[in-house]
Amino acid sequence: MADKHPATRPANPRFSSGPCAKIPTFELEKLADAALGRSHRAAIGKDKLKAAIEGTREILGIPADYRIGIVPASDTGAVEMAMWSMLGARKATMVAWESFGAGWVTDVVKQLKIDAEVKEAGYGEIVDFADVDFDTDVVFTWNGTTSGVRVPNGDAIPADRAGLTICDATSAAFAQDLPWDKLDVVTFSWQKVMGGEAAHGMLILSPRAVERLESYTPAWPMPKIFRMTKGGKLNEGIFKGETINTPSMLAVEDYLVALDWGRSVGGLKGLMKRADTNAKVIWDFCDEHDWIENLAVDPATRSNTSVCLKFTDDRIKDGAAFAKAVAKKLEAYNAAYDIGAYRDAPAGLRIWCGATVEDSDLQKLTLWLKWAFEACLEEQSEAA
Repeated sequence: MADKHPATRPANPRFSSGPCAKIPTFELEKLADAALGRSHRAAIGKDKLKAAIEGTREILGIPADYRIGIVPASDTGAVEMAMWSMLGARKATMVAWESFGAGWVTDVVKQLKIDAEVKEAGYGEIVDFADVDFDTDVVFTWNGTTSGVRVPNGDAIPADRAGLTICDATSAAFAQDLPWDKLDVVTFSWQKVMGGEAAHGMLILSPRAVERLESYTPAWPMPKIFRMTKGGKLNEGIFKGETINTPSMLAVEDYLVALDWGRSVGGLKGLMKRADTNAKVIWDFCDEHDWIENLAVDPATRSNTSVCLKFTDDRIKDGAAFAKAVAKKLEAYNAAYDIGAYRDAPAGLRIWCGATVEDSDLQKLTLWLKWAFEACLEEQSEAA
């Protein structure tokens, strides 16, 4: 079977769900203008950080009265800043259907010990937002990176809600249309859809979120990197590029290059179209083969970025071992890297289909998926 593998491999076999594939035009030379060895507080550093903020606003269509800040510790840091700074003023509702959402539940219920209702759904499913009380503060992921399930729209979020909506959108931003009027706090990291480098998070605040920060002081001590107010007022400098701690100016330059590429492919609409086209390649492959299917139960909630799959063939004896064998074989042949399911997720595969991936590479990957499936089945039979 090994001698019958497909003749051509993906030009870029990097289908990791984070850090994700770099932009297709990436070259190290594109980072030559980085402000290396310069203070991020110098004019050149401030200008680049401000450009990153305003470029984000421009492409994502973020309202002018929303603040955008670059914060430490990637998307995780941004979510933690929001929860530690804003929750506790009223009852919370924690909505989770995958591992990262479950992590936010742990932080709020066990660490902050906030009065919270927990609503959960299994991998591949999603909580019904019609049953969520938005007069509480609601924390949720828009796109479940480890489950391949996303919120289809914000229709269930009322405009006259009393609580805040805190949305982890790290695998959604730049690939899905986020309803800004329904979201009070949005977080993401550069390393996902834009293929940027890790360690930096984006924190986006609505006027309602700012009002909460200025009117409420949590009962617990606040670490320095979480503090967004000074003297009871928002520290506006954070949202103008005056970061709380020292950022990597090389990573900032890389993000600026990625934003330029995003503009070149048509901005948000172009980026969304690329992700939709990519995901459809995998969805169509699943429709054409009865031994593999999308982990998402409802097609309306299927992610167009972190596409999660499960094997369904009755001949497979050990699902986890089989999925690992397929992923390992594809990596050994340099056909696909890092596509095993997340460690807490059901056994299967997870293929990143964000905008920086080329659909031609995914087309080639499907040929390799079929070959690896058949090869691993043959090996399983021989070992029996």
